Amino acid sequence: MKTDKITIKVCMGTGGIAAGGTEVLSAFDSSLKDHGISAELEKGCSLHKVGCRGLCAMDVLVDVVINDNKTTYVYIKPEMAERIVEEHIKGKQPVAEWLAQEDYHNFHEKQVKVVLSDCGNINPEDIGAYISVDGYKALEKVLKTMKPENVTDIIKKSGLRGRGGAGFPTGVKWEICNGVKADQKYIICNADEGDPGAFMDRAVIEGNPHAVIEGMIIGAYAIGASKGYVYIRAEYPLAVERLKKALSAARKNNFLGENILKKKFNFDIKIKLGAGAFVCGEETALIASIEGQRGMPRAKPPFPAHSGLWGKPTVINNVETLANVSYIIRKGADWFSSFGTEKSKGTKVFALTGKVKNSGLIEVPMGISLKEIIYDIGGGLDKNRKFKAVQTGGPSGGCIPESQLGINVDYESLAKVGSIVGSGGMVVLDDTDCMVSIAKFFLEFTQAESCGKCVPCRIGTKRLLEILERITAGKGRDGDIELLEDLGNDIKASSLCGLGQTAPNPVLSTIKYFRSEYEAHINDSICPAAVCKDLIEYSIIKELCTGCGACLRACPAGAVTGEKKKPHSISSELCVKCGACFDACKFKSVKKESKKKIIPERSRGRK
Repeated sequence: MKTDKITIKVCMGTGGIAAGGTEVLSAFDSSLKDHGISAELEKGCSLHKVGCRGLCAMDVLVDVVINDNKTTYVYIKPEMAERIVEEHIKGKQPVAEWLAQEDYHNFHEKQVKVVLSDCGNINPEDIGAYISVDGYKALEKVLKTMKPENVTDIIKKSGLRGRGGAGFPTGVKWEICNGVKADQKYIICNADEGDPGAFMDRAVIEGNPHAVIEGMIIGAYAIGASKGYVYIRAEYPLAVERLKKALSAARKNNFLGENILKKKFNFDIKIKLGAGAFVCGEETALIASIEGQRGMPRAKPPFPAHSGLWGKPTVINNVETLANVSYIIRKGADWFSSFGTEKSKGTKVFALTGKVKNSGLIEVPMGISLKEIIYDIGGGLDKNRKFKAVQTGGPSGGCIPESQLGINVDYESLAKVGSIVGSGGMVVLDDTDCMVSIAKFFLEFTQAESCGKCVPCRIGTKRLLEILERITAGKGRDGDIELLEDLGNDIKASSLCGLGQTAPNPVLSTIKYFRSEYEAHINDSICPAAVCKDLIEYSIIKELCTGCGACLRACPAGAVTGEKKKPHSISSELCVKCGACFDACKFKSVKKESKKKIIPERSRGRK
């Protein structure tokens, strides 16, 4: 009698682990043993960890695959493992109430996975698992049948552009570096992902580190490099751990080191841990950091392809860019370029976060609309609130309003509406968000992360932030909006690197599309979304208050008073506007609203 082949896959990316993936994996292992089932592949059953499955909002995700028939479970806890083993593994009857439903399938329906095709499918800590899905076949093809210029030609023809932000053609960058004569060249993987709400590169390394390594080796062959670095921030311990294991396994299997695959090609990779400086995502600042200098950008030219690490020709590509390479070599340039638009080929990985129902990691063809991403893949807004804006491209991206939801997601289309693709952050905002406060939030980040080398960024972003702080405090002045626009455009035009050149985008885009919110803050000292602390107040609706005391217990400032089972009240003098009472009340009796118009301390100069 033929033995069933059974595989259990547990999401063990950062999100999965945070949701209890380690305990779930252990629970399955114990339950299998209790039922006399050995979790060993040669005995018909295997249990292993996989990287991010994408839909992080439903972690812990578990796949049960019996003879290639896959069943997905969502929101799995350790105590649920026993029943799945008993009823599904042994009884061949899936546990219906825990199965993935329509939202899960809709999340994946419009995605096209290239970079993420093996993430969540293979064990990232097993080089054999990567080899089983044709891993390192592209490297073998390159070393045995292709010259460096042939590799570059395929990458150029595919239309692959840098996925780290600027979107420079990858093949062109490689071609330039290949044409420079030097005794030493370098290739660097930029894994210094630091955008708020972004986790694309981290998840790719956690889920399929060998794809990134293979892409680096092929890139090194194409440009003539013998040494490489992965520059990754130390705050990503899981990604670093799995990367180290993958590099060690690659060396043992002769994919790294001397005479790779018995050819006259030598190449190896070192890991350089970054200390979390956002500016080190800029290529020249990153190079300075590897060299042991302070991470600060320099003026270009010369570009790194001519004079980079220690003055030698250097190519820098980000994680996602390199992870595409092996698939392009294996499947062809025409296959890759069949996805996307005329000028933006292929797919793009995004971290979909914010006020959306289905948050997580997605990969979509370039040219898909924002509306499809947010409503078809993301499932619409959480709590069915009204959509307000989506911020793309990280802290340097712009905020795109509802009127522009139909635009395509590609380099050119997003630039036209004042935003960028960037590295792939996508934060959804609803009607409870204040756009002035959102702009201030991102300016706080970019201003703090400015290296301070150039005056426009160092001083300009500080002045932008000061104006926004004044406006959100109800102390805005006539002319502040125009001042923000003038200053923002000057910073964009004169800053040394990409951080300063894009830092004003959140301010300029929110003024463009949400000018009325700025005017309400400045002219009437009102925050329409009731977000800005200095412009809101909390009160209790007596008719709805049951006197349960939840708000009183939650208040850290002693501002709530009242007797049990009698309506409570909030002292405006003691209230620190933390919102704890609002969150604690189950009867919706705590009211949060904009203050009535206040008279500023100084004249605004109006007639």
